[in-house]
Amino acid sequence: MSGPALVIELAEAVPRVAIQRLRDFLLGASARFEEKRVGKYDLNIHAENLGITDAGDVDGRRPVLVSLMGPGIGDAAVFEAEHADEVDQEPLIGFTPTHAVDVIAFCNRPVDHLVTALLTAAVMDVIGGVANAELREDQVSIVANLPGVVATMTDPWPAAYGSAEFLRAWAQQPGFRLLK
Repeated sequence: MSGPALVIELAEAVPRVAIQRLRDFLLGASARFEEKRVGKYDLNIHAENLGITDAGDVDGRRPVLVSLMGPGIGDAAVFEAEHADEVDQEPLIGFTPTHAVDVIAFCNRPVDHLVTALLTAAVMDVIGGVANAELREDQVSIVANLPGVVATMTDPWPAAYGSAEFLRAWAQQPGFRLLK
């Protein structure tokens, strides 16, 4: 996987009805949809379905993986491994994550960064949560005052936590790019 990734931190397991709404949304927004298991989707998402009108010189169908993980839903070991070196998130976001969703692009073009951010925001609209975005050091000051920012940190690495509104506002910034 060579593209950008974002994580949605969740305070609890996602109810089955919300997972079904997520599945329905992803199915409708995708050119290709493969359900690997409940909550894990391999997609070619239509960039225009996320409001992206310029895909550059590439096809607007972008390959992405959306994977819900944690106890009882699958990829629990991946969830544990990804969160093993995290700082204590409760003071930052108000809870300790029990589940998460990874949104991972398989390509690294500018459109893939936009698709990752806007798809993550759309997933959050369905299931909630707080986006966890690793940053370059020079991005901390850019994102700190955007709407929907819950917290930023610089130690042990730069990161921002925020809402779907935050991701949408950040994606509109000149030169927007996620950390790979």
